[in-house]
Amino acid sequence: MQSALQFVYLHLFSKFIMNPILILDGGMGRELHRRGAPFRQPEWSALALTEAPDIVRDTHLDFIRAGADVITTNSYAVVPFHIGSRFATEGEALAAVAGRLAQEAVQQSGRAVQVAASLPPLFGSYRPDLFDIEQAPAIAEPLIRGQAPYADIWLAETLSSLAEARFWANYLPDDSKPLWLAFTLEDHQAHAAPLLRSGETVREAAETAVALGAAALLFNCSYPEVMEAAVAEARSVLDQHGSPMRLGVYANAFEPSDEAAVNAANEDLDTIRNDTDPPYYLQWAKRWLAAGADTVGGCCGIGPEHIAVLAEGLKT
Repeated sequence: MQSALQFVYLHLFSKFIMNPILILDGGMGRELHRRGAPFRQPEWSALALTEAPDIVRDTHLDFIRAGADVITTNSYAVVPFHIGSRFATEGEALAAVAGRLAQEAVQQSGRAVQVAASLPPLFGSYRPDLFDIEQAPAIAEPLIRGQAPYADIWLAETLSSLAEARFWANYLPDDSKPLWLAFTLEDHQAHAAPLLRSGETVREAAETAVALGAAALLFNCSYPEVMEAAVAEARSVLDQHGSPMRLGVYANAFEPSDEAAVNAANEDLDTIRNDTDPPYYLQWAKRWLAAGADTVGGCCGIGPEHIAVLAEGLKT
């Protein structure tokens, strides 16, 4: 008869075989800014799609060379919140450019890297109160049409509420491409249990991800400090369901700010903190893996140098 310890080891080994560690890329917007691409508010990273496409492609390529197994399209700011009235006439074309540049980087790299099509917050980051399900299809449709020819994965990211996740799961075409759900967490005060920015729990998010048939549940664009508890909570739900769903983190490197600053998300550039250099970020990532994650990357302020350290430190 197997001992309890042997059972745990076999369980962990089988889970590792099913889901080997996957390395994501880092934050495109802040990396483009660091490289001197045109970058101003409110357009943010969308400017580079037309004014500096070579920098976008090269940034993707550097993330791949650093060891990313999945790169995310630079379509996060291709929404009316950022580009205003241009979206009505240029939204689909800009989304297509974002997809094409990512695919070109993969082709140039010679590696079997997947492209995740970013499906961003449609009405502003960190603002579940602004989500309008009646208006959402008019913004979602151009993003989907533009990126569909280039996408291997649909990545609905920086989700602040369960309503946003349900919208994407129900609205996306039935094209067999896996859906990844990435939720942003409430990270400005301590809570008894990890929460989304809507106040809904991570446990509810995990249950929803299972019910929607998502292929991955991720936590992104929140401080590293809140990710471990979220991963542990989500892992317990996934294990209860026997779900093979991927579970992961791509945290940001923002300095802690007050609630008012969060409510004004994307109206200004947040300050990058000094304690998320690559070796330090690797230590966070090891804690997330120990809590049950199998997928790790970075969000705003996490560059190719971080991804290189993750790839070397977690996969060798």
